[in-house]
Amino acid sequence: MNKSIVALAAFAMLAAACSKESENNEDGNSEPYASRYVALAAEKTLLRGATVLTGNGERLDGADILFDDGKIVALGAELAAENATIIDVTGKWITPGIIDVHSHLGVYASPGTESHSDGNEMTAPVTAEVWAEHSVWPQDPGFTKALAGGITAMQILPGSANLVGGRSVTVKNVPGRNVMDMKFPGAPYGLKMACGENPKRVYGGRGQAPGTRMGNVAGYRAAWIEAADYRDKLAAAEDGQGEAPLRDLKLETLAGVLNGEILVHNHCYRADEMSVMLDVAKEFGYKVTAFHHAVEAYKIGDLLAEADTCAAMWADWWGFKMEAYDGIRENAALVDKAGACAIIHSDDSLGIQRLNQETAKVMGAAARVGVEIPAERAIQWITRNAAKSLGIDDVTGTLEAGKMADVVVWNGNPFSVYSKAERVYIDGALAYERGNDALNPVTDFTLGTAASAGGAK
Repeated sequence: MNKSIVALAAFAMLAAACSKESENNEDGNSEPYASRYVALAAEKTLLRGATVLTGNGERLDGADILFDDGKIVALGAELAAENATIIDVTGKWITPGIIDVHSHLGVYASPGTESHSDGNEMTAPVTAEVWAEHSVWPQDPGFTKALAGGITAMQILPGSANLVGGRSVTVKNVPGRNVMDMKFPGAPYGLKMACGENPKRVYGGRGQAPGTRMGNVAGYRAAWIEAADYRDKLAAAEDGQGEAPLRDLKLETLAGVLNGEILVHNHCYRADEMSVMLDVAKEFGYKVTAFHHAVEAYKIGDLLAEADTCAAMWADWWGFKMEAYDGIRENAALVDKAGACAIIHSDDSLGIQRLNQETAKVMGAAARVGVEIPAERAIQWITRNAAKSLGIDDVTGTLEAGKMADVVVWNGNPFSVYSKAERVYIDGALAYERGNDALNPVTDFTLGTAASAGGAK
Protein backbone atom coordinates (compact mmCIF):
# COMPACT_ATOMS: atom_id res chain seq x y z
CA MET A 1 0.00 0.00 0.00
CA ASN A 2 1.18 3.59 -0.70
CA LYS A 3 3.14 4.88 2.33
CA SER A 4 1.20 8.16 2.26
CA ILE A 5 -2.11 6.32 2.55
CA VAL A 6 -0.78 4.30 5.50
CA ALA A 7 0.41 7.47 7.23
CA LEU A 8 -2.87 9.28 6.65
CA ALA A 9 -4.80 6.29 7.95
CA ALA A 10 -2.66 6.38 11.09
CA PHE A 11 -3.48 10.08 11.55
CA ALA A 12 -7.18 9.37 11.10
CA MET A 13 -7.06 6.63 13.73
CA LEU A 14 -5.26 8.94 16.17
CA ALA A 15 -7.72 11.75 15.51
CA ALA A 16 -10.67 9.42 15.97
CA ALA A 17 -9.26 8.21 19.27
CA CYS A 18 -9.08 11.84 20.42
CA SER A 19 -12.60 12.59 19.12
CA LYS A 20 -14.82 10.40 21.30
CA GLU A 21 -18.17 11.90 22.19
CA SER A 22 -18.11 14.39 25.06
CA GLU A 23 -20.05 12.05 27.33
CA ASN A 24 -16.95 9.83 27.35
CA ASN A 25 -14.89 12.73 28.68
CA GLU A 26 -14.36 12.25 32.39
CA ASP A 27 -15.32 15.90 32.94
CA GLY A 28 -18.77 15.29 31.45
CA ASN A 29 -18.81 18.98 30.54
CA SER A 30 -21.90 20.07 28.61
CA GLU A 31 -20.86 23.73 28.22
CA PRO A 32 -20.82 25.09 24.64
CA TYR A 33 -17.49 24.37 22.97
CA ALA A 34 -16.32 22.29 25.91
CA SER A 35 -13.21 20.16 25.58
CA ARG A 36 -13.74 16.75 24.00
CA TYR A 37 -10.14 15.76 24.65
CA VAL A 38 -9.64 12.12 25.55
CA ALA A 39 -6.09 10.97 26.26
CA LEU A 40 -4.60 8.34 23.99
CA ALA A 41 -4.26 4.86 25.44
CA ALA A 42 -1.11 4.63 27.54
CA GLU A 43 0.78 1.78 29.16
CA LYS A 44 2.56 1.73 32.48
CA THR A 45 6.09 2.96 31.74
CA LEU A 46 9.33 3.25 33.68
CA LEU A 47 12.10 5.41 32.22
CA ARG A 48 15.31 4.41 33.94
CA GLY A 49 18.61 6.19 34.58
CA ALA A 50 18.27 9.69 33.09
CA THR A 51 19.27 13.18 34.14
CA VAL A 52 15.91 14.67 35.12
CA LEU A 53 15.04 18.37 35.24
CA THR A 54 11.81 18.37 37.23
CA GLY A 55 10.70 21.93 36.41
CA ASN A 56 10.69 22.73 40.14
CA GLY A 57 14.30 23.85 40.20
CA GLU A 58 15.68 20.36 40.86
CA ARG A 59 18.11 18.26 38.88
CA LEU A 60 18.15 14.52 39.57
CA ASP A 61 21.08 12.52 38.19
CA GLY A 62 20.68 8.84 37.34
CA ALA A 63 16.97 9.01 38.17
CA ASP A 64 13.92 7.03 37.13
CA ILE A 65 10.42 8.25 36.38
CA LEU A 66 7.36 6.01 36.55
CA PHE A 67 4.00 6.86 35.06
CA ASP A 68 0.74 4.96 34.79
CA ASP A 69 -2.82 5.73 33.73
CA GLY A 70 -1.69 9.04 32.26
CA LYS A 71 -0.19 10.35 35.51
CA ILE A 72 3.26 10.51 37.05
CA VAL A 73 3.53 7.97 39.87
CA ALA A 74 7.05 8.52 41.21
CA LEU A 75 10.54 9.89 40.58
CA GLY A 76 13.68 8.56 42.22
CA ALA A 77 16.54 6.12 42.02
CA GLU A 78 16.08 2.42 41.18
CA LEU A 79 12.30 2.50 41.26
CA ALA A 80 10.51 -0.83 41.15
CA ALA A 81 7.50 -1.28 38.92
CA GLU A 82 5.53 -4.45 38.27
CA ASN A 83 4.08 -4.98 34.82
CA ALA A 84 5.69 -1.81 33.46
CA THR A 85 7.45 -1.30 30.15
CA ILE A 86 11.00 -0.45 31.24
CA ILE A 87 13.08 1.76 28.94
CA ASP A 88 16.76 2.36 29.62
CA VAL A 89 17.47 6.07 29.09
CA THR A 90 20.92 6.16 30.67
CA GLY A 91 22.86 9.16 29.37
CA LYS A 92 19.71 10.93 28.22
CA TRP A 93 17.83 13.85 29.78
CA ILE A 94 14.18 14.13 30.77
CA THR A 95 12.13 17.30 31.15
CA PRO A 96 8.46 18.14 31.52
CA GLY A 97 6.66 18.68 28.22
CA ILE A 98 7.47 22.06 26.71
CA ILE A 99 4.65 24.62 26.72
CA ASP A 100 4.46 27.56 24.30
CA VAL A 101 2.31 30.37 25.67
CA HIS A 102 2.20 32.36 22.43
CA SER A 103 1.35 30.44 19.29
CA HIS A 104 -0.71 31.16 16.19
CA LEU A 105 -0.65 27.60 14.84
CA GLY A 106 -3.96 26.76 13.25
CA VAL A 107 -5.10 30.39 12.97
CA TYR A 108 -2.18 31.32 10.71
CA ALA A 109 -1.77 27.84 9.32
CA SER A 110 0.68 26.47 6.76
CA PRO A 111 0.69 26.74 3.81
CA GLY A 112 0.79 30.49 4.51
CA THR A 113 -1.89 31.68 2.13
CA GLU A 114 -4.45 34.47 2.53
CA SER A 115 -7.18 31.86 2.94
CA HIS A 116 -5.36 30.55 6.04
CA SER A 117 -5.03 34.02 7.61
CA ASP A 118 -7.61 33.75 10.40
CA GLY A 119 -5.90 35.36 13.37
CA ASN A 120 -6.90 39.04 13.23
CA GLU A 121 -10.51 40.23 13.18
CA MET A 122 -9.57 43.73 12.01
CA THR A 123 -13.09 45.11 11.90
CA ALA A 124 -13.10 47.09 15.17
CA PRO A 125 -10.53 48.05 17.82
CA VAL A 126 -12.32 45.86 20.40
CA THR A 127 -13.37 42.39 19.18
CA ALA A 128 -13.61 40.54 22.48
CA GLU A 129 -16.51 38.54 21.03
CA VAL A 130 -14.28 36.39 18.79
CA TRP A 131 -12.65 33.16 19.99
CA ALA A 132 -9.40 31.86 18.47
CA GLU A 133 -10.66 28.27 18.70
CA HIS A 134 -13.25 29.02 16.02
CA SER A 135 -10.39 29.64 13.57
CA VAL A 136 -8.03 26.80 14.52
CA TRP A 137 -7.38 24.30 11.71
CA PRO A 138 -6.18 21.08 13.37
CA GLN A 139 -4.43 19.82 10.24
CA ASP A 140 -1.89 22.62 10.27
CA PRO A 141 1.38 20.68 9.80
CA GLY A 142 2.98 23.04 12.30
CA PHE A 143 1.43 21.02 15.13
CA THR A 144 3.33 17.86 14.24
CA LYS A 145 6.60 19.76 13.73
CA ALA A 146 6.16 21.40 17.14
CA LEU A 147 5.62 17.95 18.64
CA ALA A 148 9.04 16.91 17.32
CA GLY A 149 10.46 19.81 19.32
CA GLY A 150 8.95 18.53 22.56
CA ILE A 151 5.86 20.80 22.61
CA THR A 152 3.06 19.05 24.50
CA ALA A 153 0.72 22.04 25.00
CA MET A 154 0.32 25.59 23.73
CA GLN A 155 -1.86 28.66 23.91
CA ILE A 156 -3.25 29.75 20.53
CA LEU A 157 -4.03 33.46 20.42
CA PRO A 158 -5.68 35.93 18.07
CA GLY A 159 -3.31 38.41 16.44
CA SER A 160 -2.33 41.86 17.73
CA ALA A 161 -4.10 44.27 15.38
CA ASN A 162 -6.72 45.21 17.96
CA LEU A 163 -6.79 46.73 21.44
CA VAL A 164 -8.72 43.61 22.43
CA GLY A 165 -8.36 40.80 19.94
CA GLY A 166 -10.52 38.05 21.47
CA ARG A 167 -10.26 34.85 23.45
CA SER A 168 -7.33 32.45 23.30
CA VAL A 169 -7.49 28.68 23.65
CA THR A 170 -5.04 26.27 25.31
CA VAL A 171 -4.62 22.92 23.56
CA LYS A 172 -2.84 19.63 24.01
CA ASN A 173 -0.61 18.92 21.02
CA VAL A 174 -2.48 15.86 19.78
CA PRO A 175 -4.25 15.12 16.48
CA GLY A 176 -7.90 16.10 16.27
CA ARG A 177 -10.61 16.45 13.67
CA ASN A 178 -11.91 19.48 15.57
CA VAL A 179 -10.08 21.84 17.92
CA MET A 180 -12.37 20.66 20.74
CA ASP A 181 -10.60 17.28 20.48
CA MET A 182 -7.35 19.09 21.34
CA LYS A 183 -8.68 21.55 23.92
CA PHE A 184 -6.86 21.30 27.25
CA PRO A 185 -9.44 20.07 29.80
CA GLY A 186 -10.16 22.64 32.49
CA ALA A 187 -7.81 25.32 31.13
CA PRO A 188 -9.21 28.83 31.57
CA TYR A 189 -9.70 31.08 28.59
CA GLY A 190 -7.25 33.89 27.93
CA LEU A 191 -7.97 37.35 26.52
CA LYS A 192 -5.56 38.78 23.96
CA MET A 193 -4.92 42.50 24.29
CA ALA A 194 -2.36 44.62 22.43
CA CYS A 195 -0.48 47.83 23.25
CA GLY A 196 1.50 50.24 21.20
CA GLU A 197 2.18 50.46 17.51
CA ASN A 198 -0.02 47.72 16.10
CA PRO A 199 -3.53 48.96 16.96
CA LYS A 200 -2.69 52.63 16.39
CA ARG A 201 -1.14 51.78 13.02
CA VAL A 202 -4.06 49.60 11.87
CA TYR A 203 -6.84 51.98 12.88
CA GLY A 204 -4.99 55.30 12.70
CA GLY A 205 -3.99 54.35 9.17
CA ARG A 206 -7.68 54.22 8.31
CA GLY A 207 -8.35 57.60 9.89
CA GLN A 208 -10.12 55.90 12.82
CA ALA A 209 -9.48 55.81 16.54
CA PRO A 210 -7.14 54.88 18.07
CA GLY A 211 -4.41 56.77 16.25
CA THR A 212 -2.11 57.36 19.22
CA ARG A 213 -0.99 55.61 22.38
CA MET A 214 -3.28 57.88 24.41
CA GLY A 215 -6.08 56.81 22.10
CA ASN A 216 -5.20 53.18 22.84
CA VAL A 217 -5.55 53.70 26.59
CA ALA A 218 -8.81 55.63 26.15
CA GLY A 219 -10.11 52.67 24.12
CA TYR A 220 -9.24 50.14 26.83
CA ARG A 221 -10.85 52.25 29.53
CA ALA A 222 -14.05 52.78 27.54
CA ALA A 223 -14.31 49.02 26.95
CA TRP A 224 -13.84 48.22 30.66
CA ILE A 225 -16.42 50.83 31.70
CA GLU A 226 -18.95 49.23 29.37
CA ALA A 227 -18.04 45.74 30.63
CA ALA A 228 -18.36 46.77 34.29
CA ASP A 229 -21.83 48.17 33.61
CA TYR A 230 -22.85 44.92 31.88
CA ARG A 231 -21.48 42.86 34.77
CA ASP A 232 -23.31 44.97 37.35
CA LYS A 233 -26.62 44.73 35.48
CA LEU A 234 -26.29 40.93 35.31
CA ALA A 235 -25.55 40.77 39.03
CA ALA A 236 -28.53 43.03 39.83
CA ALA A 237 -30.85 40.88 37.71
CA GLU A 238 -29.68 37.75 39.54
CA ASP A 239 -30.67 39.51 42.78
CA GLY A 240 -34.11 40.27 41.35
CA GLN A 241 -33.37 43.95 40.74
CA GLY A 242 -34.33 44.64 37.15
CA GLU A 243 -34.11 42.77 33.86
CA ALA A 244 -30.95 41.14 32.64
CA PRO A 245 -29.43 42.83 29.58
CA LEU A 246 -29.52 41.03 26.25
CA ARG A 247 -26.60 38.63 25.99
CA ASP A 248 -23.61 40.42 24.45
CA LEU A 249 -20.67 38.21 23.42
CA LYS A 250 -18.13 41.03 23.55
CA LEU A 251 -19.15 42.23 27.00
CA GLU A 252 -19.55 38.66 28.25
CA THR A 253 -15.86 38.03 27.59
CA LEU A 254 -14.74 41.33 29.15
CA ALA A 255 -16.94 40.73 32.19
CA GLY A 256 -15.30 37.30 32.48
CA VAL A 257 -11.97 39.08 32.94
CA LEU A 258 -13.41 41.41 35.59
CA ASN A 259 -14.81 38.35 37.39
CA GLY A 260 -11.41 36.65 37.38
CA GLU A 261 -12.51 33.80 35.10
CA ILE A 262 -10.51 34.79 31.99
CA LEU A 263 -6.76 35.53 32.05
CA VAL A 264 -5.30 38.61 30.35
CA HIS A 265 -2.40 38.07 27.94
CA ASN A 266 -1.17 41.48 26.83
CA HIS A 267 1.05 42.05 23.77
CA CYS A 268 3.29 44.91 24.94
CA TYR A 269 6.91 45.90 24.22
CA ARG A 270 7.89 49.06 26.09
CA ALA A 271 8.45 49.26 29.83
CA ASP A 272 6.43 52.45 30.19
CA GLU A 273 3.43 50.93 28.41
CA MET A 274 3.53 47.79 30.52
CA SER A 275 3.54 50.01 33.60
CA VAL A 276 0.53 51.94 32.27
CA MET A 277 -1.34 48.70 31.56
CA LEU A 278 -0.74 47.60 35.15
CA ASP A 279 -2.32 50.91 36.21
CA VAL A 280 -5.33 50.33 33.93
CA ALA A 281 -5.72 46.89 35.48
CA LYS A 282 -5.69 48.45 38.96
CA GLU A 283 -8.33 50.99 37.93
CA PHE A 284 -10.76 48.30 36.84
CA GLY A 285 -9.84 45.56 39.28
CA TYR A 286 -8.43 42.88 36.99
CA LYS A 287 -4.99 41.28 36.72
CA VAL A 288 -2.57 41.15 33.79
CA THR A 289 -1.51 37.52 33.83
CA ALA A 290 1.32 37.97 31.34
CA PHE A 291 2.88 40.53 29.05
CA HIS A 292 3.92 38.97 25.76
CA HIS A 293 7.02 39.95 23.77
CA ALA A 294 7.91 42.33 26.65
CA VAL A 295 11.16 43.44 25.02
CA GLU A 296 11.83 45.97 27.80
CA ALA A 297 10.66 43.78 30.70
CA TYR A 298 14.17 43.89 32.19
CA LYS A 299 13.54 47.55 33.08
CA ILE A 300 10.53 46.76 35.29
CA GLY A 301 11.33 43.35 36.80
CA ASP A 302 10.42 44.66 40.26
CA LEU A 303 6.99 45.88 39.08
CA LEU A 304 6.30 42.53 37.43
CA ALA A 305 7.27 40.65 40.59
CA GLU A 306 5.07 42.92 42.73
CA ALA A 307 2.07 42.42 40.42
CA ASP A 308 2.72 38.66 40.04
CA THR A 309 2.65 39.21 36.29
CA CYS A 310 4.71 37.01 33.98
CA ALA A 311 6.77 38.27 31.06
CA ALA A 312 6.76 35.98 28.02
CA MET A 313 9.74 36.96 25.88
CA TRP A 314 11.75 36.07 22.81
CA ALA A 315 15.38 35.21 23.20
CA ASP A 316 16.70 37.81 20.78
CA TRP A 317 14.10 39.28 18.42
CA TRP A 318 14.47 43.06 18.47
CA GLY A 319 14.78 46.16 16.28
CA PHE A 320 12.13 45.33 13.69
CA LYS A 321 10.08 48.37 14.79
CA MET A 322 10.72 51.27 17.15
CA GLU A 323 9.01 49.77 20.19
CA ALA A 324 11.20 46.67 19.80
CA TYR A 325 14.41 48.69 19.53
CA ASP A 326 15.71 48.48 23.09
CA GLY A 327 15.90 44.70 23.35
CA ILE A 328 18.73 42.76 24.98
CA ARG A 329 19.46 39.03 24.96
CA GLU A 330 19.74 38.96 28.76
CA ASN A 331 16.10 40.12 29.12
CA ALA A 332 14.56 36.91 30.47
CA ALA A 333 17.51 36.22 32.76
CA LEU A 334 17.24 39.69 34.36
CA VAL A 335 13.48 39.32 34.80
CA ASP A 336 14.12 35.97 36.49
CA LYS A 337 16.83 37.50 38.69
CA ALA A 338 14.36 40.19 39.81
CA GLY A 339 12.11 37.44 41.19
CA ALA A 340 9.48 37.76 38.46
CA CYS A 341 7.99 35.00 36.32
CA ALA A 342 10.08 34.67 33.13
CA ILE A 343 8.90 32.72 30.08
CA ILE A 344 10.38 32.09 26.63
CA HIS A 345 7.73 31.99 23.90
CA SER A 346 7.75 31.64 20.13
CA ASP A 347 5.05 33.64 18.25
CA ASP A 348 6.41 31.73 15.27
CA SER A 349 5.82 28.41 13.53
CA LEU A 350 9.57 27.76 13.35
CA GLY A 351 10.60 29.08 16.76
CA ILE A 352 8.08 26.78 18.46
CA GLN A 353 10.13 23.84 17.21
CA ARG A 354 13.21 24.86 19.24
CA LEU A 355 12.14 26.67 22.40
CA ASN A 356 14.87 24.74 24.22
CA GLN A 357 17.50 26.34 21.98
CA GLU A 358 15.89 29.78 22.31
CA THR A 359 16.18 29.38 26.08
CA ALA A 360 19.82 28.36 25.70
CA LYS A 361 20.54 31.62 23.85
CA VAL A 362 19.44 33.59 26.90
CA MET A 363 21.49 31.36 29.24
CA GLY A 364 24.60 31.99 27.14
CA ALA A 365 24.08 35.75 26.90
CA ALA A 366 23.45 36.00 30.64
CA ALA A 367 26.57 33.97 31.48
CA ARG A 368 28.68 36.37 29.42
CA VAL A 369 27.65 39.23 31.74
CA GLY A 370 28.05 37.21 34.92
CA VAL A 371 24.48 35.96 35.44
CA GLU A 372 24.64 32.16 35.65
CA ILE A 373 21.34 30.36 35.04
CA PRO A 374 21.63 26.60 35.65
CA ALA A 375 19.68 24.19 33.48
CA GLU A 376 17.35 23.22 36.31
CA ARG A 377 16.25 26.85 36.62
CA ALA A 378 16.10 27.75 32.93
CA ILE A 379 13.81 24.81 32.14
CA GLN A 380 11.14 26.52 34.24
CA TRP A 381 10.87 29.28 31.63
CA ILE A 382 9.32 26.85 29.14
CA THR A 383 7.54 24.50 31.56
CA ARG A 384 6.42 25.55 35.05
CA ASN A 385 6.23 29.31 34.45
CA ALA A 386 4.47 28.79 31.13
CA ALA A 387 1.92 26.52 32.81
CA LYS A 388 1.41 29.11 35.56
CA SER A 389 0.56 31.83 33.05
CA LEU A 390 -2.04 29.56 31.42
CA GLY A 391 -3.64 28.57 34.73
CA ILE A 392 -2.74 24.88 34.31
CA ASP A 393 0.25 24.56 36.65
CA ASP A 394 -1.80 22.46 39.07
CA VAL A 395 -1.86 19.61 36.52
CA THR A 396 1.18 20.03 34.28
CA GLY A 397 4.45 21.95 33.84
CA THR A 398 6.48 19.98 36.41
CA LEU A 399 7.36 16.34 36.98
CA GLU A 400 5.53 15.51 40.21
CA ALA A 401 3.48 12.56 41.40
CA GLY A 402 -0.14 13.02 40.44
CA LYS A 403 0.47 15.42 37.56
CA MET A 404 -0.08 14.65 33.87
CA ALA A 405 2.66 12.50 32.42
CA ASP A 406 3.67 15.11 29.82
CA VAL A 407 7.31 14.10 29.44
CA VAL A 408 10.13 14.62 26.93
CA VAL A 409 13.20 12.39 26.59
CA TRP A 410 16.15 14.21 24.99
CA ASN A 411 19.23 12.54 23.55
CA GLY A 412 21.43 14.99 25.51
CA ASN A 413 21.32 18.21 27.47
CA PRO A 414 18.22 19.98 26.09
CA PHE A 415 20.13 23.27 26.07
CA SER A 416 22.72 21.97 23.63
CA VAL A 417 22.23 22.84 19.98
CA TYR A 418 23.02 19.20 19.19
CA SER A 419 20.23 17.71 21.33
CA LYS A 420 16.88 16.59 19.98
CA ALA A 421 13.69 15.25 21.48
CA GLU A 422 13.73 11.47 21.06
CA ARG A 423 10.42 10.56 22.72
CA VAL A 424 7.45 12.75 23.67
CA TYR A 425 4.74 11.46 25.99
CA ILE A 426 1.39 13.23 26.42
CA ASP A 427 -0.68 11.95 29.34
CA GLY A 428 1.66 8.96 29.46
CA ALA A 429 1.02 7.96 25.85
CA LEU A 430 3.92 7.90 23.42
CA ALA A 431 2.84 10.65 21.01
CA TYR A 432 6.13 11.01 19.12
CA GLU A 433 9.28 8.94 18.66
CA ARG A 434 12.08 10.24 16.45
CA GLY A 435 12.37 8.10 13.33
CA ASN A 436 9.20 6.09 13.99
CA ASP A 437 7.07 6.94 10.93
CA ALA A 438 4.50 4.31 11.84
CA LEU A 439 3.73 6.14 15.10
CA ASN A 440 4.24 9.82 14.43
CA PRO A 441 1.19 11.84 13.33
CA VAL A 442 1.05 13.39 9.87
CA THR A 443 -1.45 15.64 8.11
CA ASP A 444 -2.75 16.06 4.59
CA PHE A 445 -0.38 18.96 3.97
CA THR A 446 2.57 17.01 5.34
CA LEU A 447 1.89 14.28 2.81
CA GLY A 448 1.19 16.54 -0.17
CA THR A 449 -1.43 15.91 -2.84
CA ALA A 450 -2.18 12.78 -4.80
CA ALA A 451 -1.22 14.62 -7.98
CA SER A 452 2.22 15.59 -6.67
CA ALA A 453 2.80 12.04 -5.49
CA GLY A 454 1.92 10.66 -8.90
CA GLY A 455 -1.44 9.34 -7.74
CA ALA A 456 -2.31 6.55 -5.34
CA LYS A 457 -0.87 3.19 -6.24
